[in-house]
Amino acid sequence: MRILSGVQSSGRLHIGNYYGAIRQFVQLQEEGEAYFFIANLHALNTVRDPKLALELTREAALAYLSLGLDPKKAVLFRQSDVKEVLELNWILGTVVPHAHLERAHSYKDKVAKGFSPDFGLFAYPVLMAADILLYSTDVVPVGKDQIQHIEFARDWAVKFNTQYVPGYDPADPDGRERGHAPGLLKLPEARVQESTATVPGVDGQKMSKSYGNTIELFGDEKEIKKRIMSIKTDSTAVDAPKPTQDSPLYDLLKLMLPESEFAEVDATWKTGGKGYGDYKKKLLEAYHTVFGPARKRHAELVADPAEVERILQDGADRARQEASRLMAKVRRAVGIP
Repeated sequence: MRILSGVQSSGRLHIGNYYGAIRQFVQLQEEGEAYFFIANLHALNTVRDPKLALELTREAALAYLSLGLDPKKAVLFRQSDVKEVLELNWILGTVVPHAHLERAHSYKDKVAKGFSPDFGLFAYPVLMAADILLYSTDVVPVGKDQIQHIEFARDWAVKFNTQYVPGYDPADPDGRERGHAPGLLKLPEARVQESTATVPGVDGQKMSKSYGNTIELFGDEKEIKKRIMSIKTDSTAVDAPKPTQDSPLYDLLKLMLPESEFAEVDATWKTGGKGYGDYKKKLLEAYHTVFGPARKRHAELVADPAEVERILQDGADRARQEASRLMAKVRRAVGIP
């Protein structure tokens, strides 16, 4: 089983990236052949400062490695180091219906929030599909908000295979029946981690670099404390039971505390007697318990940038070997020498 996913280097990584993605990546590297990349090409939609772009890309690599990704078990690489993804992006784009891009949730949501409707943002799903299809991926771990992108990748792979693979039957994509040919582009499956697919930010919306509502994984300790203590709460009195619906503090405590500790929090939360300040202090303790070892490893890696670069270059070499094999077949199929 080949697994692939990535994280954009468009901002400092935060606990939403960990619980929504990276923790799952670390688990999945034990289950199959894992490819994980830093999506620095996607990040260009929002990061226009070249020095910052380089810094954020390095920071994403440090985060992956600090949080448990093992380069001996998984392929870790920068998206931009595999040039074949840009070639597949264009070739795949020639069969993508314009109407699909117009109804992409991510595009509509970002434009509604004031993002510039540039071509890169509009065509984002095509590059994401190329990221996935280039490595003949079986499983893509994603959040609920990304499921549509996997559906697009499958639809466009079928369109490409139907157009360019003689004998391809969409009803038999692997070519198991006599007279049918397997598709060049493999159809991926989404895997959603339902319980932690969406992590709330300090304002109650989904935690996102784009919304500026994050709690960073490797930020300054004073800033981390400030963020946690600023989590949005209501005016419920200390002695009164607290609402559990639409409460980012409650949801984050449930996410980060061990089950036995959360049971105690849940009991006092629902009966009253403690104020939100006490619960925020509890969350701060949980943050340091969970991420303390990773923060220490992060400091060690910062002191050895040559080793981090070696890991990324090795990952890129391994990824390109796979990418070049597929692209040789794609080029022949479409008539490119």
